[in-house]
This record gives sequence, C-alpha cells and structure tokens, in this order.
Amino acid sequence: MKIVGVTSCPSGVAHTYMAAEALQKAGKEKDIEVHIETQGTSGVDDELTSGQISAADFVVLSTDTSIRGTERFKGKKVVQLTTTQIIEKADALMNKLSKMA
Repeated sequence: MKIVGVTSCPSGVAHTYMAAEALQKAGKEKDIEVHIETQGTSGVDDELTSGQISAADFVVLSTDTSIRGTERFKGKKVVQLTTTQIIEKADALMNKLSKMA
C-alpha cells in the first residue's frame, strides 16, 4: 500500500513536521510506503511528485489550515484530520487504511 499526504499547521512549524514524522514512522512500522509533503513557514518541503500521487492508495491531509494544491488529489481517496489527530493516532490510521485497501 502507498500513502501520500500533506501536513500544515497555522504556525507552520512544530506540528507540521511532527505530523509528517508520525505518519512516516507509522507507515514504516507497518511496511507501508509513505510520502509526506510539508507546507511550513519555510515553504514546501518534499513536494509530492505526480508519480507518487498517482500511485497512492490514499491521501492524508491535515485540516488545521488550508492546504495549497489540493486539486492534485482529485479522484483519490482522501482522509482529513487535524495535525494533533495525526500525531496522536498515526498508528491507528495506518491500521484502518490497511483494512480499507
């Protein structure tokens, strides 16, 4: 299974990167390929490629603030959570998505 996502928070600092790290760690533990783009105060890091997006089974988006470029995910299965929910429940999210795949 492959998951892509975009994390961002209002301040664009800690929670943005903590959520990305939580998703990547949970994915690695479950042998799920995860690619996360962060949209923080320093701009966009690890921008998702069209190939990564097209190969993804699911897209995870944080909902704390607006995400730029969501049109890229048209036609994809999208899950939206706050960065806090992602940080606290990344493992449970990976389990749920694995069952849905």
